[in-house]
Amino acid sequence: MNMKKPCTCYTAFFIRNPDESHDYKQVEKLMFGPQRDFDNRIAEYRSSVVGIKHLHRLIPMRPVPNQPITVHVTTSGGIAYDSVRCWVNSGGRETTFDLGQGESVWNTLEWRYVRHWHGQIPPQPSGTTVCYRIGGRVLGSGGLTASVGNLHAAPKWIFADNQARVLSEATEFAIPIDDYEAPEWASSAVIYHIFLDRFYPGDGVPWKKPTNLSGFFGGTLRGAIQKLDYIQSLGGNAVWLSPLFASPSHHGYDATDYYTVEPRLGTNAELKELIEKAHRRGMRVILDLVANHWSNHHPTFQAAQHEADSEYRQWYTWQRWPDEYASFFGVKGMPQLNLKHKPTSDYLLECAQYWLRNGVDGYRLDYAPGPPHTFWAAFRQACKAVNPDAFLFGEVVSHSAVIASYIPHFDGCLDFLLADALRRTFALETSTLLEFEAFLAAHEAYFPQNFALPAFLDNHDMTRILYLAGEDKAKVKLAALVLFTLSQPPVIYNGTEVGVSQRNPLGRFEEARLPMPWGNEEDTALLAYFRRLGALRSQFPVLASGKRQVVHLNVKNGTYAYLRTSADSKMLVALNTSRRSQTLDVSLPLGRGSDSEMDPTLADLLNGNPVTVSEDSVRVSLPAQSGACIA
Repeated sequence: MNMKKPCTCYTAFFIRNPDESHDYKQVEKLMFGPQRDFDNRIAEYRSSVVGIKHLHRLIPMRPVPNQPITVHVTTSGGIAYDSVRCWVNSGGRETTFDLGQGESVWNTLEWRYVRHWHGQIPPQPSGTTVCYRIGGRVLGSGGLTASVGNLHAAPKWIFADNQARVLSEATEFAIPIDDYEAPEWASSAVIYHIFLDRFYPGDGVPWKKPTNLSGFFGGTLRGAIQKLDYIQSLGGNAVWLSPLFASPSHHGYDATDYYTVEPRLGTNAELKELIEKAHRRGMRVILDLVANHWSNHHPTFQAAQHEADSEYRQWYTWQRWPDEYASFFGVKGMPQLNLKHKPTSDYLLECAQYWLRNGVDGYRLDYAPGPPHTFWAAFRQACKAVNPDAFLFGEVVSHSAVIASYIPHFDGCLDFLLADALRRTFALETSTLLEFEAFLAAHEAYFPQNFALPAFLDNHDMTRILYLAGEDKAKVKLAALVLFTLSQPPVIYNGTEVGVSQRNPLGRFEEARLPMPWGNEEDTALLAYFRRLGALRSQFPVLASGKRQVVHLNVKNGTYAYLRTSADSKMLVALNTSRRSQTLDVSLPLGRGSDSEMDPTLADLLNGNPVTVSEDSVRVSLPAQSGACIA
């Protein structure tokens, strides 16, 4: 039985050759898989406009208590509708309302009109979960618009988004109503991501030597506890632990018991010790939680598969019992949970609450598009009821419109789009600085400010950025400089900071999970650079909370600079991506006390490059492929 975890970001099962650094089609597959193939994008777009579609489109995107919620629906295709209706269940009270017809928009690709409809869910009190379904009544199927002689015919309805013909089978949407903001600590977090089996076995304990990369290398919770000083030295103030519950695999995304730490990794007591010691240092602990699936060795699945009358049969979706069932991307070792079944959902909610009560500070939610939105609405309410300061962020590997559909449920989502842009711009150099800035400006404007987008250069499911950059560490440094000077929480995947790359150009995603080098194997220069970035982020809160303004961009020269500003602080970030030294002259008021005076003491706090301040400009000389942080 294949118990390996397929890449949750749908990556292709190969690692590209550095000599193919400009084969962008291969790189696309490494992060977004078939989603970015042109034909698949066209098919997804057509699906989004044909039929009756809601697609979780709300205004505001994160509804707050006692405020009306505008629902947006489109209809198109070969069926005409004379009414669009919303069935609402709020606090056990059921109501309906009709949406009003809005504008008609011509869609050239479809060569037909798309009709827009709008309606409002009434204001709801805090703590409410609003569940609703939306349907369109087919013109002429009943009611006043029925044809003569057919006035009493039952109306026909088609429901968004799955085009069901029966209300009970319609897609159910859900909105948790609360006034919780993303935790304040998350906005200033520097998150260190530990892949436990590959991080550190513990003082005096050697690495194991498995025969392949799917084996066990021997990293432990004890090792993580002993490296808290190391993580803090990077500016890390939050630790994200890969799945650590009982599991037969090295990755842990196929758990058998959500209440017990996998014995290879340690004990429940050691997890609590790590939490306590991290908290004493002012650090947070985030667990990786999988709600979509678990191992086929899980006791509930074993009972469901072997006992015809088991109460757990409904915890899973069977095509034909006992051997054909829904699973994670068809991997039979990871049966998918039926989270529309309340006992299944309740079990996971109780697990999440249990660990929050034991000091966990939040969850990274694996493969968030798997569970239904109704589950995530309940999950948010369950977690925030235990700890309103818990940080909940999802893994949603898709485009912005899909990510936005999770804004009501999560405090944030991992920023795969920014990771893609950073890798293309700085590692692969297949995008220009102008293209990067165009993306970044639109990306920053798209999402609400209170929605966190933890950003990263690589992770355990994708090619290491150093390998992608052809082992050019200067490229990695430039990407890291941008990562640490944008507003969203940066994530360091263990090993990126010490030069971990990959070995086999034709390997699978496990190649990104090589064990950490310690001691003489570390790239100490790269490590010192990451430590400096972490220190600057801690020293200058403007990097997390300030506004960003582009003040220099020269595509031909490969130079780029932006200013981060707040009421009482400013920092200029400058980059030279070219292979030759460059001098940047940037005109801007950088005075600390007055916007009309330049501070003569400005200096590059990152690399110590020479900075000259004149009456109305700052000049900085940058070696090839380097950057500066000027304050």
